[in-house]
Amino acid sequence: MGTAGGFKAKGARLADAYIATEAANHDRRIPIPIFDKYGIGANVTAATPNLVHTLHLKEGKVSTGNSLDMTPQDEEMIKANDATIKDMEGAAVLYVAHLFSIPAVLLKVVTDIVDGHKPTADEFLENLSTASEVLLQTSVRILDFIKGKTLAEL
Repeated sequence: MGTAGGFKAKGARLADAYIATEAANHDRRIPIPIFDKYGIGANVTAATPNLVHTLHLKEGKVSTGNSLDMTPQDEEMIKANDATIKDMEGAAVLYVAHLFSIPAVLLKVVTDIVDGHKPTADEFLENLSTASEVLLQTSVRILDFIKGKTLAEL
């Protein structure tokens, strides 16, 4: 659970709550055999159609990077990843979950519009409190929903 930047071109708005469908890295350039696999490809999240429908959440792909800003090369990769939201940890979380065969669900709330007109850092700070409140409320709703259910029921 965390925050993310959203892409207006993909329908994201400030404080929207998203369940990620998959996550891929957009700035992992590791030209070393074995290590390069960490930066290539996407990992999918556990399917949660009932959760998304019942709680009226949005779904979208996440592109993960190590910076709040975005280089032209990052932007190309994000577009190639078909991302709706951009974060800094989702792909790593799913990568580790995949290594251990643990189903994972990612909840992200939009703090800033990456393809908007405001500077990212300013918009992030301006909206962090609101997004955090939405994150808290949505997290509680999700925990209430999943209590007692199997993964297949989600």
